[in-house]
Amino acid sequence: MEFDVVIVGGGPSGLATACRLMQLAERQGKEISVCLVEKGSEIGAHILSGAVFEPTALNELFPDWRERGAPLKNPVTQDEVYYLVNDTNRIKVPNFFVPKETHNLGNYALSLGNLCRWLGEQAEAMGVNIFPGFAASEVLYNEDGSVKGVATGDMGVGATGEQKGTYTPGYELHARYTVFAEGCRGHLGKQLIAKFNLNEEAGTQHYAIGLKELWDVDPEKHVPGKVVHTVGWPLGHLPSASTGGSFLYHLENNQVALGLIVDLSYSNPHLSPFDEFQRWKHHPLVANTLAGGKRVSYGARAIVKGGIQALPKLAVPGALLVGDDAGFLNVLKIKGSHTAMKSGMLAAETLFAALQAPDESGVELDAFQKAFEDSWLHDELVRSRNVGPALHKLGVLGGSAYAFADQFLLRGNAPYTLTDSKPDYATLKPAAKSKPITYPKPDGVLSFDKLSSVFLSNTYHEEDQPCHLTLADPAIPIRDNLPLYDEPAQRYCPAGVYEVVEEDGKQRFQINAQNCVHCKTCDIKDPAQNITWVVPEGTGGPNYPNM
Repeated sequence: MEFDVVIVGGGPSGLATACRLMQLAERQGKEISVCLVEKGSEIGAHILSGAVFEPTALNELFPDWRERGAPLKNPVTQDEVYYLVNDTNRIKVPNFFVPKETHNLGNYALSLGNLCRWLGEQAEAMGVNIFPGFAASEVLYNEDGSVKGVATGDMGVGATGEQKGTYTPGYELHARYTVFAEGCRGHLGKQLIAKFNLNEEAGTQHYAIGLKELWDVDPEKHVPGKVVHTVGWPLGHLPSASTGGSFLYHLENNQVALGLIVDLSYSNPHLSPFDEFQRWKHHPLVANTLAGGKRVSYGARAIVKGGIQALPKLAVPGALLVGDDAGFLNVLKIKGSHTAMKSGMLAAETLFAALQAPDESGVELDAFQKAFEDSWLHDELVRSRNVGPALHKLGVLGGSAYAFADQFLLRGNAPYTLTDSKPDYATLKPAAKSKPITYPKPDGVLSFDKLSSVFLSNTYHEEDQPCHLTLADPAIPIRDNLPLYDEPAQRYCPAGVYEVVEEDGKQRFQINAQNCVHCKTCDIKDPAQNITWVVPEGTGGPNYPNM
């Protein structure tokens, strides 16, 4: 199938790219063909974010979004930040000490999945061909090495590679230009970065894992639009000793979204981000809101947070990287949706101009980098560039103090840029030299186990298919990772995918791929870089409602 532009991924960046392309075509009376493929069962099925949404990019894309019925109905009414001293005490941080960029009044607490569903409706109404349930599994190349498009995965293939009765071959989607908007640690974006050495001049990319739940709460405890962020306990306290933070957002309809973000640069292999999240909910600041409520959904995803100094080169011959596939999140604002959308809009403007020239498929669109550098997106990321590295280097308290000085005294204009060279997978210390962490047993009221949590994510994979969590060397988990790090995959995975089981007196590494919520943490944190996440059959994975 031939198109002018193929977009891989139905998140904010991909949908913004599609919408802006069609707007430009309509305004100039041109006809262009745009195809967007999304591996989830529908647009929004795999979208998970806090989320407090800044409407800057949306205001540019659809100035009339209110009239169009965009799901921004819940403006922020209260904005609070706390330092959790321990499991019972807290200190409210005065607004004066919170950088202006982190304030949320004027933003909206919402479901990013629902916003993407709405963006998908706008794109489809403008003529974008949207194919949900199709997982782009391979990058296609022209003879000159430029990107030709993508191929979607075959359906109906058995675990050992045989074609089942339901076999359906994938499609080749060819395009003059392809946009990779897969989100954090994109399967194909990762390949492009490696193949074209796009990060040769970039700093080290960093990641976190974000765990989230949605709760129905007592109406008397619900304050529409209230936004709470915390730092401190349980992270940053020995033996966990990790950086990160948490959020509690009051949404519409007596619901709250809450979660914990754990930086994947942590060093103690005994740490379990999922269990840190579960015990965090017992802090009175959180427990008082959840008392009498009911958990209705759960999910997790990796977050790319290296900042502007970790951005790879954004263009290769025939293709562009946008959104979290590149890493446009603003750590200081704790937001990446508006930046992802703006990157997609800039990509669309670059692509549309290129499409007006004679067909020179496969050229490298350097104009995208220039458009980015001339935009407010670039300026915003430059101002916050030192905050993430400071937290990595100095911890929560030291990093926060540095951020205060950087933002209040230097206004984000420090004449230097902090860097941190050690990648997240290389930060683990040996288990024998790390203090074990004992986590409380879940009480079934505020805290829960992994399997009951995965159930609430509506995750489903056809079990008889090739495993999408591939091992370069199947011996490494038991031979190397287990004696050295007590095989950390058992703990960093938020879905119980990885287990070490004993059979006939021998230990074996078991992969329960059907539980996978597509967070990509294993692809990032495995100390041997032995695990590669590849796309399963289309429609597989979580089906998030209102997340």
